[in-house]
Amino acid sequence: MAQQVASDSGLDNVAVGRTGVAGALTAAGSRRRVGKRNQPLAYLFLLPALAVLVLFHFFPIFYAFYISLHNWRIRRVGFIGLENYRQALQTEEFWRAFGNTVFYVFGTVPLTLALALLFAYLLFQKVRFLAFFRTAYFLPYITSTVAAAAIWGWIFRTDTGVLNQISGGLFGVRLRWLQEPTGVFLMLGRALGFAEALPGWLHGPSLALVAVMVTSIWHYVGFDIVIFLAGLGNINRELYEAARIDGAGEWDLFRRITLPLLLPTVFFLTIISTIGAFQTFNQIYVMTGGGPINSSETVVIYMVNQFYSSTRFGYGSAVAFILFLFIFALTLIQLWLGRRREAV
Repeated sequence: MAQQVASDSGLDNVAVGRTGVAGALTAAGSRRRVGKRNQPLAYLFLLPALAVLVLFHFFPIFYAFYISLHNWRIRRVGFIGLENYRQALQTEEFWRAFGNTVFYVFGTVPLTLALALLFAYLLFQKVRFLAFFRTAYFLPYITSTVAAAAIWGWIFRTDTGVLNQISGGLFGVRLRWLQEPTGVFLMLGRALGFAEALPGWLHGPSLALVAVMVTSIWHYVGFDIVIFLAGLGNINRELYEAARIDGAGEWDLFRRITLPLLLPTVFFLTIISTIGAFQTFNQIYVMTGGGPINSSETVVIYMVNQFYSSTRFGYGSAVAFILFLFIFALTLIQLWLGRRREAV
């Protein structure tokens, strides 16, 4: 009798299990049918945003590529294929602008990241007036780049600039900041007596471009600080407490815990900062316009001059796509290096 009851109970459990599985499959199928019925409505809601992206983002990109394949000035003259690209890559002015761009990127991105990491680490400690300092460091980033560049241009003025007033009063030194086309390393070499030993490519960025770099670092360091603070907030505080118990100092904490766990944040900021630096326009255009003697002319400034000063729309579009392909390739390399480091 007990065996019969157990057998009946087992059959009941099997039946209930089969019923549950069948119910789950039926519910899943019902959800799929409801999802399929709702798909047209979902696409309808996405249609306005998709139309804006296609009309104002993707279409201009493909049309600019189409223009770059033509001898296009005021109007289209004729299809010339990759001639504009060949001409750009063989033009000395393009490579000079590209060199200035590389100087600008290497002069702003690493220093901005280093300063932002330092300030973020200090602001993450328990200090007085913490909210005030965090706000003060972030304010430059929300300031208009055009307005900020105009103010910094006044600071760097040769005759009445604040910087020259201070340096002239204290040290008797006045520099032609925004009017100096000479490379800073060449200027330093002349002052120390080894300028003749420097090759041309090692003369460095012009003093005018360095002044623009200072402005850019001041403007973007606040954004990087906020991102670093978010990364620091995700680090488990128990790791610091355990390390302090073991006798680790502040430098050991930073080197062994903070920096390794912040590497994904550093990697992210490096990518977006590099892309942004290659595309910088406002600060350079307002402060120097690419001068003096094209010593601060980057690829973006060179491209804009081809469009609006020389009305070479096809050639300017080709320059824009060369810059795009370079940034795209550099980003892929950075992503590949980041994945290799994660794999290790």
